[in-house]
This record gives sequence, C-alpha cells and structure tokens, in this order.
Amino acid sequence: MVGTNRRNSLSRQIADYYHSLLTAYHADSVIMDLSGLPADFTSTALYEHTGKNPAFNRFKDVVEQAHKMVFIVPEYNNSYPGVLKSFIDGMTYPSGLANKKMALVGLSASHQGGALALSHLNDIFSYLGSNTLALRVKLAQIRAYWKDGKLEHDLYNELLHSQIKQLIAF
Repeated sequence: MVGTNRRNSLSRQIADYYHSLLTAYHADSVIMDLSGLPADFTSTALYEHTGKNPAFNRFKDVVEQAHKMVFIVPEYNNSYPGVLKSFIDGMTYPSGLANKKMALVGLSASHQGGALALSHLNDIFSYLGSNTLALRVKLAQIRAYWKDGKLEHDLYNELLHSQIKQLIAF
C-alpha cells in the first residue's frame, strides 16, 4: 500500500522496489496506490455513503480480502498522510482490518525515518485488531540513499530483507 495519494511519489518508487524484493522471495503481491482513489471519496464513500462509490469499493475490497499487507508510509507533518487515515476510515468497521498482518515501512527526508508516523499508524491498527510486525523499517534521509530506482544503503536493504522474511513467516 502506497500511503499517499501524491502522484509519482517516492513512496510509490519504494513500493515498487519492495514489490521486486517480495518477488525475489516468490511472494505474491500487488501494489495499491492511494493516488488511484477517487478525488471525492471522503464525501462519496464514507459514513452514510458507505458502499456507494464503486471506485473506492475496488480498493476497499482488495484490502479486506488480503491477509497480509505492507504499508509504505511517508512522513507528513510528523505523522502519516491524512488520505491514508481517511482510507482506513472507509474500511468496514469493526472487521475490515481485524486480524490482518501488517508490515510498516516509513520514509522521510529527516533523520527520524517516519518513526512517529509509524507509531501513530500502529496505534490505529492495534485499535482495529490488526497485528503489526515488531520490525518497522525506518528509511531516514531517504533522498540521499535512493538512486536510480535502487536503495543504496546496506543497512536499509538488510532491514527490508529481514522484514520480508518475517512477514512471510508471520
């Protein structure tokens, strides 16, 4: 899950990279990019409009049928993007995300790697009954290490591989 609706985002590039790593481990996966959500989904798919927006429902259905998910989460204002929160609010409550197994990857231009964003998101998932891997990968100062579609940081790559192995076994 690309945790932003910004088109052509670095988060999407990292999601593509993560997807290629999953493929190397022979793990089936699909990328869901929130940039594909309908622009008006907060007024046409939530609350009294639940189930009434077919374009939103396609996203929702994929998520609700998944057993495991990886969230690639950029840091926005020391938390995660509001569009991700709105998307989560559109899930069936209380069971839409219950018992899902989640892995979290944060990225930021700062030195924190989205740590607080991942903490906020983990709190929401915990409340909704999801299970999050303890290893949350934090890709700090990401622009310095993202070169030509590859992550050029040995520790970051080691952490991603470790997280993927844990997620597969989870």
